[in-house]
Amino acid sequence: MARIPYPDRETLSPETQEFLGKLPPLNLFRMMAGGEGLLRAFVRLGNHLLFKSKLDPVLREITILRVGALSGARYEVFQHERIARGLGMTDGLLAAIRSGPDDPAFTDLQRLVMRFTDDVVANVRASDATFEPLRAQLPVAQLQELTVTIGYYMMASRFLETFGIDIETAAR
Repeated sequence: MARIPYPDRETLSPETQEFLGKLPPLNLFRMMAGGEGLLRAFVRLGNHLLFKSKLDPVLREITILRVGALSGARYEVFQHERIARGLGMTDGLLAAIRSGPDDPAFTDLQRLVMRFTDDVVANVRASDATFEPLRAQLPVAQLQELTVTIGYYMMASRFLETFGIDIETAAR
């Protein structure tokens, strides 16, 4: 249950009301709308990471789901497991993400992404042991996108958990 009430749409600025009306009816967006300008900035960066980055979508979802799992963010994991399944990711791969980087379900590159994600979440700065092997496999722009994706979804997970945002009942 949310720790604070979701904002009453009528109390939001006209710009925020209009922007919120263009988005899917997700409780994350409803809650963030209370921060007014936060919502637009959050969605803009999120849309770039989801729809415009060069990072392989499966690697992106592995990263997002791992961040969500490490953060204990049920909402994030729920939403992105749906996206992952839409990409053809199997239940076995989804379980492996929860299990950890040594799970045999991963390809070598996926395992490197998992280790890198774990390292950045735990230590902020990736060690050379996780950075260098991934740098050898990904173009610099994709490595940068991967790192920003980790940070963005750490932020999203912390927002979701801090405010206790509910998973939409119609989506369950």
